[in-house]
Amino acid sequence: SLCCLSADVPPPGPMDLPMSLLEMGCSGRFELITHPLPHGLPPTNLNLETEVEKQFLRDPAWLPIHDKDFAFQKVTQRKVDVDSLLNCCPSPLHSGLSVVRDPTTGMLLDFTEVLLENTGLSAKNSLSLQRQPGPPSESLRGSNTNYPFLPGGMEELTLEQIKKKSELEEEIDFESGDFFPSFKQDQPKPEVNLMSLLSTVEGISGLQLEEKEKDKESEDAPKLPRTNSLEDLGKEEKSKLKENTEENKKWAIPVNITSPCDDFHKRIPNPAFKWPFELDVFQKQAVLRLEAHDSVFVAAHTSAGKTVVAEYAIALSQKHMTRTIYTSPIKALSNQKFRDFKNTFGDVGLLTGDVQLSPESSCLIMTTEILRSMLYNGSEVIRDLEWVIFDEVHYINDAERGVVWEEVLIMLPDHVSIILLSATVPNALEFSEWIGRIKKRHIYVISTLKRPVPLEHYLYTGNSTKTQKEMFLLVDATGNFLTKGYYAAVDAKKERTSKHAQSFGTKNTSQNTTDRSVWLTLLHFLSQRQQTPVVAFTFSRTRCDENARSLDSMDLTTSIEKAEIHSFFQKSLTRLRGADRQLPQILLMRDLLKRGIAVHHSGILPILKEVIEMLFSRGLVKVLFATETFAMGVNMPARTVVFDSIRKHDGTGFRNLLPGEYIQMAGRAGRRGLDATGTVIILCKAGVHEMADLHVMMLGKPTLLQSQFRLTYTMILNLLRVEALRVTDMMRRSFSESHRDTQTHEKRISQLKQMLSAVPSVDTEGQLSDLLPYYHTVTELKKTTEAVQHAILESVNGLKALSVGRVIVVNNKQHLNALGVILQVSSASVNRTFTALIICEKGNEEGKVDVINFLHTVQKLKLQDISAITVKTLKVIPERIIDNYNKRQQPRFKLDPPGQAISTATQELLRLAEANPGGIATLDPVNDLQLKSVDVVEANMRLRVLQDSLRDFNCIHSPMFFARIKERMSLQEELDQLLFLVSDQSLTLLPEYHQRIKVLQSLQYIDSGGAVQLKGRVACQISSHELLLTELLFENVLSPLAPEESAALLSCLVFTQNTQGIEQVKSVAQRIGELQRECGIPQTAEEFVGQFKFGLTEVVYCWARGMPFAEIAQLTDVQEGTVVRCIQRLDEVLKEVRQAARIVGDSVLGSKMEKASLAIRRDIVFTASLYTH
Repeated sequence: SLCCLSADVPPPGPMDLPMSLLEMGCSGRFELITHPLPHGLPPTNLNLETEVEKQFLRDPAWLPIHDKDFAFQKVTQRKVDVDSLLNCCPSPLHSGLSVVRDPTTGMLLDFTEVLLENTGLSAKNSLSLQRQPGPPSESLRGSNTNYPFLPGGMEELTLEQIKKKSELEEEIDFESGDFFPSFKQDQPKPEVNLMSLLSTVEGISGLQLEEKEKDKESEDAPKLPRTNSLEDLGKEEKSKLKENTEENKKWAIPVNITSPCDDFHKRIPNPAFKWPFELDVFQKQAVLRLEAHDSVFVAAHTSAGKTVVAEYAIALSQKHMTRTIYTSPIKALSNQKFRDFKNTFGDVGLLTGDVQLSPESSCLIMTTEILRSMLYNGSEVIRDLEWVIFDEVHYINDAERGVVWEEVLIMLPDHVSIILLSATVPNALEFSEWIGRIKKRHIYVISTLKRPVPLEHYLYTGNSTKTQKEMFLLVDATGNFLTKGYYAAVDAKKERTSKHAQSFGTKNTSQNTTDRSVWLTLLHFLSQRQQTPVVAFTFSRTRCDENARSLDSMDLTTSIEKAEIHSFFQKSLTRLRGADRQLPQILLMRDLLKRGIAVHHSGILPILKEVIEMLFSRGLVKVLFATETFAMGVNMPARTVVFDSIRKHDGTGFRNLLPGEYIQMAGRAGRRGLDATGTVIILCKAGVHEMADLHVMMLGKPTLLQSQFRLTYTMILNLLRVEALRVTDMMRRSFSESHRDTQTHEKRISQLKQMLSAVPSVDTEGQLSDLLPYYHTVTELKKTTEAVQHAILESVNGLKALSVGRVIVVNNKQHLNALGVILQVSSASVNRTFTALIICEKGNEEGKVDVINFLHTVQKLKLQDISAITVKTLKVIPERIIDNYNKRQQPRFKLDPPGQAISTATQELLRLAEANPGGIATLDPVNDLQLKSVDVVEANMRLRVLQDSLRDFNCIHSPMFFARIKERMSLQEELDQLLFLVSDQSLTLLPEYHQRIKVLQSLQYIDSGGAVQLKGRVACQISSHELLLTELLFENVLSPLAPEESAALLSCLVFTQNTQGIEQVKSVAQRIGELQRECGIPQTAEEFVGQFKFGLTEVVYCWARGMPFAEIAQLTDVQEGTVVRCIQRLDEVLKEVRQAARIVGDSVLGSKMEKASLAIRRDIVFTASLYTH
């Protein structure tokens, strides 16, 4: 029979090979299938047990209580049902029923059939929100075969738009025989005499002459569009007005927060959320905007209360039964926000790389990367999304991860409103304008003017009990920089060094003891003045640890506090295994914490970091030595902030803190509602810092938001697998391209097209056949001349030649090829000006009436006004000429004849002009001025060739056509330039995009048509180092390894410090690196390989084999916290590889990755965060 029976075998265990037993027909033959069939196993019949169950549930009477056997006989005689093998899912219904009701009574009158639209849409073929939801298992993260939802601001073409004619299409009326409606008769243009083009320099200037005449013409008559009737004109005017109002609207709207918002409670009678305190104006304004469902950008000072805005959005979405996503750049921050919001709202979930808590909640907290993959994978969560809150948006400046923010902002669909929270940034408006433009919606920008708790900045020079009060105010609470305080600090420091040198000779005390004495002195002083808690920012992890250890004699807590710290510490550690509780770092920190001191940096174990944060926010940690990460949004204000130094190492070298960084850290001082002012102290250990540095750092502008947009392979592959989205669309919308104002360009393009169609076309027959080449030659001649002239005027010899008495040719707005003589040269090296006496034509002198028959003027010229330097010089008396000219400018000397000096000079110039009708010889740049650079020599030769070639053209005998072609060509050139700017060709990243596509094609991730292949689909799953991982997968590097070994090998992708390594990964990396280089990507193969570090392979291997953490910490000098972070990130990589292996169909590798993942997920590394419980 056709039907196959599957043998009843126990479920496969981890040791089983992927085999299936298949019974062939009913003869009892079995066949062993070792490799999976292409379409899975053939369909099998239900086993009897299930069938009986089904039958009984459907009809209990079928199984009689007494005579059971009889009933079973019926089951055993099964009929063959061949049709059941042909299983296909029904196509969706294409129509539904709609009810017709009586409008007054509401009675049902009739049913009508309605055709349904979009029934065939699914997540695999459509970007529309109308598509059917996918399977529930994919509803949260989506699937990498899903299409994303259509991003807002990228509209699909509608049928109407397709039907609309483009500008070049016209209806042709065949009846009337008028086949060419656009070629109307044109009025002939006025003629222009162009014979002067034959001579060389004048030839070029002749062009300017026509331009002038044309300008005059166009000024005289305003151009009216040609229409058939007067009504049309009125219509056009109206539509123009409309266009203008559209055009001028700005997307970013700054909100005024200076005036109080009094009618707040009237406008929102029952708010979605109530706070126990009265809101600030900026918070009220933000809440009003949220109620109107608008997007906002809140740039507020630290501790101003930005969270209020987020809380209101979450409350609103709970009220509206929608969802909110809250994204933050740092995992620790996500955990903290989870705890805060969980306490406030209850219905909150958390999604990070390794944790997933209640994902069905109405408010989801996640890292930006996860939101990005949800958007690319078309997660169903996006349907219900009302708000996305981006916290700490200034993180977009992060070189490594900034691009993720831009991708998410571009990919968000239209129905989602955006809330951006950020520290104060100078270009908030520009940034919001960009978002508004790509999303086609208004963004309201709300920024605070000042901190709620003002800061006072001090310099501290004390280092012993005697000098402990040496604290000098440098910037007061109102923001004034006090130089007096600065000089006092300098004096105090000086006095001590001189005394020290006298009494002790030149004995140098070691650096450490001075450091220690400074800290001891300062902290005693602060705790006496009740200035704790203190955060001490130190820019190196080892220094943090040393400083904390050196305070062994210091005790800042009372016995009650000690008890509280002890019990909290013990309670938090209960979730660690016994051995892990004895780790040296934990013991050391317990000791420090009891005395109210703590350390917080990336080398501290995550669980300890959380204990410290919690104790700090309760006020039990009095002194916290922290690195910069502590300021990145961990919302833990202190009373005082101390800077150990103001220089930090940023990966390349030491530099001063930027104003943005300083403000971010100093902003931790001053707790709202507790302190009147916050105190910021800068230690002066070696000496007092430069005043200029301090001034810039404290009062400078914070860093601008800048785009870090770059192309990643994941982004390219994700967009390529969806036909409707193009990578160029993504690039065009990135913040780095935000300067392209496409709208105004588009408008100008349509204007130019209209103007072009109005300009008559030029016939180029017969004598005019070479009109176009002539035009191009003339334009090139003009350009080359300008270039040569530019080179001359910038050279030393050229400037030497421009001395008093040199005869020059002047061309500017007023003068056309006028002769002049230089009278004075300004001494300024930049923007040098020349005073010259110029003879000019009638109408160009400035309103003077001259008695003598030639006209002249004295003017200041800029370099670009001088179009040629002649070989002649004249003897002139500059002072007399200038004085005489200035005198005759006064009304009462207006009619005096010009003085002797002027008339001599002008007559000389006229004589020169008459003597050389073909133009006076000019200084040759190469021979006379000794300019030997290649460009100049080439340009000069080119000029001669062009000038000679002009004589051979035919069209110079009919000059009137030149003006026409010139008008047409200038419009065409401007149009081409704008079309280029609007097109994708002008994108800065376009070349790199083509290079990356080349890499993907040669590795066979995509085919030549750009369709994503299997390898490409695998790479989409992987978020970082996608090429390397995919290649390792396809080359079977991981298959022969044990789970622990593969985990250890992959640790190179997540670790950040160096040691020797493993050849296979390196060779694959080397190959990809070289391929990228060949395709033109500027990163060298060595750099590409260099980013994979094998320092932790041994550690991970031992950990995966079950070695306790205490012993592992001994294996390496890498700090414990870094090891934990590395293993946690490794787990995310293993998950991705497992997913990828499933796509390829390699189930062995998949289960191996699962084992590796289980092997490393244990003990202290994967202790759940304290915030999530």
